[in-house]
Amino acid sequence: MTADDSFGRLDDDDYPAYTMGRAAEMLGTTQGFLRAIGEARLITPLRSAGGHRRYSRYQLRIAARARELVDQGTPIEAACRIVILEDQLEEAQRINAEYRERVRQSGAAEA
Repeated sequence: MTADDSFGRLDDDDYPAYTMGRAAEMLGTTQGFLRAIGEARLITPLRSAGGHRRYSRYQLRIAARARELVDQGTPIEAACRIVILEDQLEEAQRINAEYRERVRQSGAAEA
């Protein structure tokens, strides 16, 4: 992968562009917190060729939500489960909205 290829991927929410140190700094948390939510299987960072954890913007948003819940007093395991359920609900709502739109369009096409 060339530098130009990597630069073009910076807009990709799933591109693992951030090191653990940078991710912790951006979230205002510790590297231990990132390890803990990884152990709870909330996020699974990719690994660099040297074995270092790398995080995407999407993963950082998920981690930020978990941190918000933990800061409010929610135990980390419960916070991770809440975030997973919120993510699943959002995906289900998106799928339902797409389905309703397809049904609406097919009904309009028949009329």
